[in-house]
Order: sequence, then structure tokens, then C-alpha cells
Amino acid sequence: MWLTLAFASAALLGLYDVVKKKALIGNAVLPVLLLNILFSTFFFLPALLAAELGFNWFDGTLFAIHSGSFNDHVLVAIKSCIVLSSWIFGYFAMKNLPITIVGPINATRPVMVLLGAMLIFGERLNLFQWIGVLLSGISLFLLSRSSKREGVVFSHNRWIWSIALAAILGAISGLYDRHIMRQLDPVFVQGWYNLYQLLLMSVIVALLWWPRRHTTTPFRWSWAIPLISIFLTLADFVYFYALQQPDAMISVVSVIRRGSVVVSFLCGAIVFHEHNLRAKIIDLIFIIIGLIFLWFGTK
Repeated sequence: MWLTLAFASAALLGLYDVVKKKALIGNAVLPVLLLNILFSTFFFLPALLAAELGFNWFDGTLFAIHSGSFNDHVLVAIKSCIVLSSWIFGYFAMKNLPITIVGPINATRPVMVLLGAMLIFGERLNLFQWIGVLLSGISLFLLSRSSKREGVVFSHNRWIWSIALAAILGAISGLYDRHIMRQLDPVFVQGWYNLYQLLLMSVIVALLWWPRRHTTTPFRWSWAIPLISIFLTLADFVYFYALQQPDAMISVVSVIRRGSVVVSFLCGAIVFHEHNLRAKIIDLIFIIIGLIFLWFGTK
């Protein structure tokens, strides 16, 4: 069951990356991110209010939320800070890099998650799973070589460092999710961490973007912005439920979720008409083969 949920989350994440890229083209990054978080918060706000006011509107449904303790809220607030930091770096990188480069780099998150899962949770991978992770690493090396044709040199490009930092923070978030999902309800986590992020992001926009809005890239509305929230909310929803399964392995779930690169890569070619696809498709093939090995390794 958790494998099916992980693959569903991967497909939704791919669509999330596509509409995010669409919304960020020629647009101000911080207000786009703020609106994304705002719309995501709206999805869970009725359930949060029902829980806090003692109403039974959602009892017996997937959206039923309990009123958490102070410690529960601290755990979720920490997650909010980690995820928001990753998103800020990731959004700026997505705006300034081809999606066919960003996607494969994000696909390296499971390698970092794997090391953390082995050290923290004692998880162990079999031979097939190790091969899958190794192939993902090879794909990143090949990508670093092929991207030079587009003038993107990994060691000298600040947006590459930005997406790398976003990936590291995303891996930390994945490990942290495995920890808190053992004791917290998925809807409680998703609802409250969106709300905490909204508060944090409102302060950031008010301090960093609003005073300089007339001298920086202007904000323009795009219908891709609410679609970001829809696809991300659905992707996270099935992801949290996957992690709740007692036999779920965070290292494997994280690798499968990075299969979203298949969707984003195809859209990068069809929708955004990006270049150098022949070389990049080799990277994509390595990632797909890696996912196949992971699939067989979990049977």
C-alpha cells in the first residue's frame, strides 16, 4: 500500500514542479510562494477550526484532526521552518534554471535520506535497492557534464548551489517526517505546518519584498499559482499516509517520490521547449532504471 501511495505522490509532485515553473517565469518569487502557502492553508483551515472549536464536522473522515499538545505544535513548527527554507531556495532555483536540470538534481535527495535513515532509523537496503540509489548518483554526474552545454557550470552557478541546498534541506525534512509521523496524525501535521509557514512567509514578504516591490521583478497573477497548491497538497497528503504504514521505509519512499522527474522532464520538453534534451534523457533513463531496481528490491 505504501508503495502505491509513494508512486502517486511522485506523479503529483511532477505536476507540481511543472505549474511552479510556469508560475515563476518572469514573476516575483516570494509573493508566488506566499500565495501557494496561503491556498494550501485554506484547504485545511475548516478542519483546523473544527478541531480547535470542538465541532464534529469531520469526525469519521480523513480530515478529522485532533487538538494537539504544545509539544505536538513545536514538532510541526520545526518542520515548517525546515520546509520553508527548502522552498525558498528551491523556488529561486526553479525560476532561474531549466526544469530539466532542477528535476534530476532534486532526484538526488534520496541518497542523502538513505545515509540519514541508515544512521538514525537503522534501515538497511538490499542489493537491488543499493543499485537503484547508485544509478541515481550516476545520473547526477552525467547531468553535471551535459548541463555545461547550456552554460550551467555546477561549481560556479549560484542557482545550482541554491537547488543543492534546497535538496539537502528537503532530505532533512524527509528524515524528520519519518520521526514525527510515528506520533502525529497526517492531517494535523499538514494543516498546522501550512498555517505556521503562512505566518513565517508573511513576515518574510513584508520585510524583504514589499518595500522593494517597485525596484525588483514585479508580481503578476497566474492561474498556475493555485494549481501549485492543489498538486502539492495532494502529493503531501498521500505521502504522509504512506509514511504512516508500519512497514514503510523512508529511504525507499523518498527515492520513489523523486520519480516525479519523469513528469517534469517530459513537460520541460513539450511545454517549455527546453534544449539539450538528447544528453539529458540519458540521465532520465538512469533514474527510471534506478526506480525499477528499487521496486523489485521491495518485493
